[in-house]
Amino acid sequence: MQLSREALLAAYRQMKIIREFEERLHVEIQTGEIAGFTHLYCGQEAVAVGVCEHLSPADKIVSTHRGHGHCLAKGCDVNDMMKEIWGSREGLCKGKGGSMHIADVTKGMLGANGIVGAGAPIAVGAALASRVDGPGPDGLRVAIAFSGDGACNQGTTFEAMNLAAVTKAPCIFVFENNHYSEHTGVSYAVGTNQDIASRAEAFGMKAWRADGTDFFAVHTAMREVLDYVRAGNGPAAVEFDTERFFGHFEGDPQRYRGPGELDRIRATRDCLTKFRASVTGAGLLADADLDAVDADVMGAIEGAVAAARAADRPTAEDVLADVYIAY
Repeated sequence: MQLSREALLAAYRQMKIIREFEERLHVEIQTGEIAGFTHLYCGQEAVAVGVCEHLSPADKIVSTHRGHGHCLAKGCDVNDMMKEIWGSREGLCKGKGGSMHIADVTKGMLGANGIVGAGAPIAVGAALASRVDGPGPDGLRVAIAFSGDGACNQGTTFEAMNLAAVTKAPCIFVFENNHYSEHTGVSYAVGTNQDIASRAEAFGMKAWRADGTDFFAVHTAMREVLDYVRAGNGPAAVEFDTERFFGHFEGDPQRYRGPGELDRIRATRDCLTKFRASVTGAGLLADADLDAVDADVMGAIEGAVAAARAADRPTAEDVLADVYIAY
């Protein structure tokens, strides 16, 4: 599918804002101003954007502990997200979610999740609700379960895939295979058959595979997957082969990496570099167009950090707010 100039610029901007959001957090975390664990998404931007560019707010996604990219790709506000990570009461979840538990149900973002594999059952529940509610103006609404190569070994993921297959829930299991489950390589953590998508096929689902460092490969595969699921064929799965540029968490020394591995993947598998080469090489956009987006994004990130630093912090009176609810 040929994307318009406007769509190409929008996709690049989304990927760039995720990249710079994460790169800035990598710096700011060193100051001690941000509490808790943070898991950065740098390197995997093409997956989040290539998937979410097809979705409407009525479609739902459930994320992982590495969720900032999914949130931004689904339309969460960059300023409110930065405030949330800084622990401000003005944040997207009033400072109570932090890095690993950001959610915005108005955008169809049902939340990041600190428990590996825990998002898949939630996505199936959302998909079943969509099926019960019936199609929206744009057709059958779907739910996306993002997970990694580590989550593919979790019982929750297997149970969720089985339930989705049994109920024909319009759920899509998106596996981002970045080759490391925390510090353990996929060649050791996943059995002899390391084709993760084939696990979904064992439940009778149709599965796709694509290069997760190529935005256009992701975008095309996801269009096919969505057409299939929205047509009422039940759940599906897709595995994207991708890379993460930083450690499992901020502070991870990455001693499990091979010599020169990070330099190699940054040089050859950077989705932003590949996108720029593709669109400029084909004459679809000029370097100047992308440079202008870069400058705009850097300004937006700078503004978001300044706003987060200045935002109000929670008070003692906020402790019990939003904890209990009366029905």
